[in-house]
Amino acid sequence: MKDLQVSIDDNSGFCFGVVYAIQMAEDYLNEYGKLYCLGDIVHNEEEVERLKAKGLQIISHDDLPNLKHERVLIRAHGEPPQTYKTALDNDIELIDASCPVVLKLQNRVREAYNDKVPILIYGKHGHAEVNGLKGQTNGDA
Repeated sequence: MKDLQVSIDDNSGFCFGVVYAIQMAEDYLNEYGKLYCLGDIVHNEEEVERLKAKGLQIISHDDLPNLKHERVLIRAHGEPPQTYKTALDNDIELIDASCPVVLKLQNRVREAYNDKVPILIYGKHGHAEVNGLKGQTNGDA
């Protein structure tokens, strides 16, 4: 085993949705110096800490109703409709970095739910993407 060679694929790393969310966060942080993010922007502690050092402030869904007139990033994982309603009610500017793949799936789930198709979501309970999908069904999935 002493001749073991490890190589990392050139295409490995964050998915394009996360790369887009990070770029959006950096753009806003460079311009405004502060930005809230609804949950960790990525499942990578080093990257989260790097962005926090630039002014990113991680908040929870419980914090959102307490904000007024702020900017909040929606990460690539997407959000349920209630998040958008809360932001609208509180004059919060959403910087929506939801991944287009996630949004497409949310739309499919919502359309199927509206057509009375039973929805079963298989995923980690409480994960942001699962919450976003479940929100498309008013919590009925």
